[in-house]
Amino acid sequence: MNTVHIPAGSIELDGNLVVPPSAGGVVLFAHGSGSSRLSPRNTYVATILQQRGIGTLLFDLLTREEDRNYEMRFDIALLTQRLLSATEWLQRLPQTRSFKLGYFGASTGAAAALWAAADPGSGVAAVVSRGGRPDLAGPRLAAVTAPTLLIVGGLDTLVLDLNRAAQTRLQCENSLAVVPGATHLFEEPGTLAMAAALARDWFVSHLSALRVGR
Repeated sequence: MNTVHIPAGSIELDGNLVVPPSAGGVVLFAHGSGSSRLSPRNTYVATILQQRGIGTLLFDLLTREEDRNYEMRFDIALLTQRLLSATEWLQRLPQTRSFKLGYFGASTGAAAALWAAADPGSGVAAVVSRGGRPDLAGPRLAAVTAPTLLIVGGLDTLVLDLNRAAQTRLQCENSLAVVPGATHLFEEPGTLAMAAALARDWFVSHLSALRVGR
């Protein structure tokens, strides 16, 4: 694992980059409000992806000072811009510039992932949302072209309803996967493993081992 510092305007964001030897794709993680690159749930999912030869970048969307501001945690436009800055950084990095990229978003981070995926310059090839709030991406949903998987806990009824509504606005290839017995944080035994497997299979299918330009 490499500790990296990602330029984003006038600040730098701390991140952890892992690129397996055989990797042909990298997934950027956008965590939810109040979380960080050290999120145990996202770290677990990242490990599952790495085991299948997919690189991962977990990074802080906000600085420590910014994260103390509760309103900034829900500033989807700002979070989206930070995600796009990290995307551009990976696209310039010699180690990863030829790789296909994916987004994995959780909670509010999923809204940022979808908003960023709607940007024509992102070049993202696949998106996965876990317990996400795609509704917060609003009118940008219809502009998403990357294949998108929405993963929601079966007991997370409010968020499940929001995801079902958001799915009707997606015009790209998409799927909604409901994990039985799971609440919002997938804390129930076996539920996070199931969500991670769904994400892994989606990224393996859509990122594969192909690199940009091949």
